[in-house]
Amino acid sequence: MTRRFTAAAVAAWLAFSFVTIHAEEAAPAQAEAQPAEDPVWAAVNAAKQAGPTTVQFRDQASLQLPAGYVFIPAKEGKAVMDRMGNQTDDRFLGLILPDSDAEWFVTLDYEPAGYIKDDDAKHWDADELLQSLKDGTEAANEHRQQMGIAPIEVSRWIEVPAYEAPTHRLIWAAEVRDKGGADQDPSVNYNTYVLGREGYVSLNLITAASAIETHKAAARELLGAIDFNSGKRYADFNASTDKVAAYGLAALVGGVAAKKLGLLAVVGAFLLKFAKLIFIAVVAAGGAIVKFFKGKREEAESAS
Repeated sequence: MTRRFTAAAVAAWLAFSFVTIHAEEAAPAQAEAQPAEDPVWAAVNAAKQAGPTTVQFRDQASLQLPAGYVFIPAKEGKAVMDRMGNQTDDRFLGLILPDSDAEWFVTLDYEPAGYIKDDDAKHWDADELLQSLKDGTEAANEHRQQMGIAPIEVSRWIEVPAYEAPTHRLIWAAEVRDKGGADQDPSVNYNTYVLGREGYVSLNLITAASAIETHKAAARELLGAIDFNSGKRYADFNASTDKVAAYGLAALVGGVAAKKLGLLAVVGAFLLKFAKLIFIAVVAAGGAIVKFFKGKREEAESAS
């Protein structure tokens, strides 16, 4: 789960191509031209939805996207994820970016797992959950190594799992490091979930440990802006007809989460490694890319 973004430029593009522009050599004109020439970037720009607006997630839920955020739909978001070497599937809903220079992004998924019983949240032990997450991540390392990717490890809680029963929302965050490494600023996955009648929506904010206290407010704001549609809410569950999930709430922190963590950490490791290059390149291109992201609003205003 560890990924890192610079929203003003969807900086992944700069990382995906290793910028082809080295930060020290990057000229603003070069950096400005790159997004416009990229068909994936062009598709993102055409499809993006800027807040405030309502984003509908299939027949399940909606997001009241606040001002200051940009939503990239599933089709275009998948192309972004593909560029990062990260696979998506039918559960993927899209991406959210801040319309600013903040260094994070959010992935959204809908998991049709069925109705998840939340009674285990009353009794779970944070230490046991952390150990479960560590064990699951260690087990996933074998697959990572087969792919030629360095192993990772979960080091500690950034935020202990907490479930809010009245709103059926879960939040937790763990720090992920290269196994045995000396990461100065490791990645953090700030995981939030809202449960519904037939499954759950998950929002995963990825940033660096040094920035999580600042950025987690955005994840909480976005989580609070999601609401399941009438008939799809957790309270609408019908025990006589509805599917019950094969796992409980604790699995969203332990086993299920560990599998996802092992896959997504690849991206974070890459982006963190090249973070300095990415951010310097974004600074070089920043003004032009922000204009592009906002639909060249300033150019339109000056033309009028």
